[in-house]
Amino acid sequence: MVMTDPIADFLTRLRNGLLVRKRFVIVPYSKIKLAILKILKEKGLISGFAFRENNNKKIIVVYLRYDEEGMPFLENLKRISKPGRRIYFKAKDLKPLRKGYAFRIVSTSRGIMTDEEARKRKLGGEVICEIY
Repeated sequence: MVMTDPIADFLTRLRNGLLVRKRFVIVPYSKIKLAILKILKEKGLISGFAFRENNNKKIIVVYLRYDEEGMPFLENLKRISKPGRRIYFKAKDLKPLRKGYAFRIVSTSRGIMTDEEARKRKLGGEVICEIY
């Protein structure tokens, strides 16, 4: 099977793990996934992540986070820019989502960051996903 969109696969693995209340999910390693996970950890939406090597293949173990009632902190992950249709925003077009309760992850010339950080640095870029 050929995977044409590894980021969409990554987001789907997170969504599916949260739906069935898994403690962790395993995803293939890539630098962009690592950057996205660092943002999610910084925002407190996941408990953490760790690297493993399995048969000479790097993987990332993502530890999911739930509240006292068992509800996930991370609810909606939506892929925006896709391989068939790339979506780019200028810095001035990166308006806050849902009055600041949601955010975008943007790939800029200075690396992967949230839309808020991109606005502060006056950088535009490709919108990878929205999280709310």
